[in-house]
Amino acid sequence: MARSIAELFQRLTTGIYVIGVADGNRRDAFTAAWLTQVSFDPLMVALSVNPDNASHAMLKNSGRFAVTILKQEQLELARHFGTRSGADTDKLAPIDWAETPAGMPYLKAALAWLDCRVNTITPAGDHELVLASVHAGELLDAEAVPMSDAETGNMDNSAALFPASFPSDHGHS
Repeated sequence: MARSIAELFQRLTTGIYVIGVADGNRRDAFTAAWLTQVSFDPLMVALSVNPDNASHAMLKNSGRFAVTILKQEQLELARHFGTRSGADTDKLAPIDWAETPAGMPYLKAALAWLDCRVNTITPAGDHELVLASVHAGELLDAEAVPMSDAETGNMDNSAALFPASFPSDHGHS
């Protein structure tokens, strides 16, 4: 058994993404690891978002977001967008970025991007699950390898958020 629940869950195979949001003239982005494809027809993804994230209101207000798929060697970009709040700083200012057809920001030096429209948002514990349709996208670097969550270690100190043990399941059969 893993030494901790955090170590166990950090071995789930997830990528690292920068989620770009816009609301009016405001733009922001944040790092996310909990994103997965959930449907072929229509093309859909599910994204888990912390409602305390400074970008959360922008995502909800616009009903759109962009997914930037990071490359293995882009740990500093993941750190830049994952460890600083956009509430009091323009995280996109020093970065080369562009907009999707719907006006959502994505990082130009990435592996690929997706343009997503929110279908539903559902509470999911301390996060919200955002189901979204994918309306556009582009592969920017076909030779690149996607970054995985395991490569980031505990850069955002999220290991401290895991419980110390699993809840007791006295009702198992």
